[in-house]
Amino acid sequence: MIEPDPASDAAARRDIVLVVDDTPESLSFLTDTLESEGITVLVATGGEACLTLVDEITPDLILMDAVMPGLDGFETCRRLKQEKLLMHVPVIFMTGLTETEHVVRGLQAGGVDYVAKPIVVGELLARIRVHLANARLAQSSRTALDATGRFLLSTDRSGRLLWCTPRAERLLVELLPSVPGDGLRFPPETAERLTQLRSGDAGVPPIVALGMRRLEFSYVSSTGPDEYLYRLREVVDAQAQQQEQMQLLQQALHLTAREADVLLWISRGKSNRDISEILGISPRTVNKHLEQIFEKLGVENRASAAARAVRVLAS
Repeated sequence: MIEPDPASDAAARRDIVLVVDDTPESLSFLTDTLESEGITVLVATGGEACLTLVDEITPDLILMDAVMPGLDGFETCRRLKQEKLLMHVPVIFMTGLTETEHVVRGLQAGGVDYVAKPIVVGELLARIRVHLANARLAQSSRTALDATGRFLLSTDRSGRLLWCTPRAERLLVELLPSVPGDGLRFPPETAERLTQLRSGDAGVPPIVALGMRRLEFSYVSSTGPDEYLYRLREVVDAQAQQQEQMQLLQQALHLTAREADVLLWISRGKSNRDISEILGISPRTVNKHLEQIFEKLGVENRASAAARAVRVLAS
């Protein structure tokens, strides 16, 4: 999907609004109205045309007619919100259906607002400005969180994953099944646990087992009408982690198992006497292993050996 190129002067960038309506008169009226406000307008005459267009360019906001032949506005919106790169794009429904069930249906499909036909221009423009501003703020916040490298994610009320930082995504991709057209999906019991955590129940354990891995979730805050932010941390078994690090040192530096064990403790700042007590061997034996480690690594002292180990473990 190709994002629109920003103007050289960010302040001069025109907002892009996609209008989806099967009525030529409505398309013409809305195009003239929005362009007179300095907004770039894209048009689609139906749901399928809308989905095709957003494969080429991502608008800043979508005005969606609710009732159209073929793929209606509600289903089109649902499909749009299943695409990760489009989740942040606000959708405002335009409809003559003002009954409560139709309004609720639009919001459940992923819309943020609705305007009733016949459209009142002043009201429409005010709603567009508000939702464009909110979308820009949410996007800049997410970009800032991505840059911090934190393990953060957001879900909707049902526990469906909406967004996560790159580090959280790398972890979750390993652990969660991917549902075609719907992205990563938490198991029902995990989604229920997240809902309980959000309720503030102190008796709910925050640690969830996914396969052989254990993840700790903590609820941060609500970030939208149906979006909830969580912090994620993997709970690592210390013994298993140590074994994994030893194997990494052994393979990367061509050491024996015992040499890798000694080097790991050296990298943690332990003295020969400390290591002898931890491993149950004499300080003299520790020193002999160190001599072999220095030779294999091509270093002259324990500080250099420790630094080499740290680099390998951090890679």
